[in-house]
Amino acid sequence: MATGDVRSGAAVTIVRGEEELFRRIGHLVLAATDFSCMAGDVTRWVSDTGNFESVVSRSGRVRIRKLYSSGLLLDAVSAQELTRRRDEHGAQIRITSDDLNETVVVDDRVAILAGGRVDGLRSYSVLTQPETVQGVVSLFETVWRSATDLDVYDAQVAEIRKLAPAVLDLLGQGEKDESAARQLGLSVRTYRRRVGELMAALGATSRFQAGVRARELGLV
Repeated sequence: MATGDVRSGAAVTIVRGEEELFRRIGHLVLAATDFSCMAGDVTRWVSDTGNFESVVSRSGRVRIRKLYSSGLLLDAVSAQELTRRRDEHGAQIRITSDDLNETVVVDDRVAILAGGRVDGLRSYSVLTQPETVQGVVSLFETVWRSATDLDVYDAQVAEIRKLAPAVLDLLGQGEKDESAARQLGLSVRTYRRRVGELMAALGATSRFQAGVRARELGLV
């Protein structure tokens, strides 16, 4: 089990590594009745113990809500994995184009914020101060209310998902819209609309940013 260094303050504990995180808060997760999570991809919050959804769903009746980045739905494998997790664990899943910091909230009493990696281990800030946790809860609820149900969003991006690899490749090559549209057998107007849809799904405000986010998600 990876333990890493732990530094504790009055209301914050810094933990290194998923195994240490599970060891320290696993009892809270097992006793949870309400579990909320924001994640940028489907590989977060995983250890040899399993993923958080598995642990929580085994603990009995619990509400599980998860927010994921919209760019994930551009990848068919990730989209299928989200559907599988929803069905297997009884989770409510919504999709948002907002930037998400990897976050877990347990029973509105404990919040875990993911940080960067040092020597291969990711750091996590475990927050217990009620006022601070409530701030994280309020942020989650705000994003949750404006997010889109998984099935609805999946249907919305079904068409652009088919074209995403080719469009991203053409954007990366710096192809002019007219040339790119011709290669894809689309009108220029339709191509530009697809690019706009792709940017929206990636939460990008420019074509360059779309390329960066696509690389971060492993789409190119």
